[in-house]
Amino acid sequence: MHAMCLEAPRHPLVARELPIPVPAADEVLIEVSACAVCRTDLHIVDGELDDPKLPLVPGHEIVGRVVEAGREVERLAVGMRVGVPWLGATCGSCDYCRSGRENLCPSARFTGYHRDGGYAGYTVAKAAYTFEIHGDYTDAEAAPLLCAGLIGHRCLRQAGDARRLGIMGFGAAAHIVAQVARYEGREVYAFTRPGDAGAQVFARRLGAVWAGDADTLPPQPLDAVIIFAPVGALVPQALRALAPGGVVVCGGIHMSDIPSFPYAILWGERRIVSVANLTRRDAEEFLALAPRVPVRTDITVLPLADANLALDRLRAGELTGAAVLDCRPR
Repeated sequence: MHAMCLEAPRHPLVARELPIPVPAADEVLIEVSACAVCRTDLHIVDGELDDPKLPLVPGHEIVGRVVEAGREVERLAVGMRVGVPWLGATCGSCDYCRSGRENLCPSARFTGYHRDGGYAGYTVAKAAYTFEIHGDYTDAEAAPLLCAGLIGHRCLRQAGDARRLGIMGFGAAAHIVAQVARYEGREVYAFTRPGDAGAQVFARRLGAVWAGDADTLPPQPLDAVIIFAPVGALVPQALRALAPGGVVVCGGIHMSDIPSFPYAILWGERRIVSVANLTRRDAEEFLALAPRVPVRTDITVLPLADANLALDRLRAGELTGAAVLDCRPR
């Protein structure tokens, strides 16, 4: 099969021909049709996340079809359209797993990080961590739901019942969260890179009542702010935008250092929380919700061979919505 491989951090991916993997008893073999490109992929390639499996096939927003199932697999069948997210396996027995917090399992293994992912023609995945894809989405349209959508969903739940919701970093996750927030009757306030008029137009098109530069304050205090950009300096700015009792939700797996800030902008029972990974329950909830909204993904489709170009464009902030790799054979 064709695959794009990371052989050393801080180096471009390399095109390789690899054997088609063989599923274990509890796994399925998936013929990959589409894999979205996530900022977490960029953090792995750029060496900002430690100890990836090497060599590694990145990618954890995978959509394809089951072509073989291990002998212990019952829930999934050959021919089923499925998605594979970031969470690839957990121990199932630690305190976190037994209390419904498997996203914090210390033995968790992640797709496209510890396990080979979807920048390839085929991948294997644990059946218990693989989900059927419903709705009228094309495979490419569905791919961003598997991380941008799932992490966004978890971030939105951490924001509680916030009516005025700020979103900092208006990319793949934000454009999905904004649609769900509007569906739930919330007001969306979008913060973009200073001077990024295109992103602000994009946010307003998705229903934002206000869109402005990240270094400005919104017209009124907010109940919650979700930060998707990996920029620690946005945390104090988000606190300044909050009403008392509000929450800042940090949605990225990696963020630059947060600078010191005066206690006065935290006082008033404001809070800062992080979102780590996702659970299978998140996947079940969001993949059922998305077609009802309905969430529509804004995508730029590139061939698998252009994976480095997709990462470069993400790194440079040149994408609106999400980049998706077409992994079908050519």
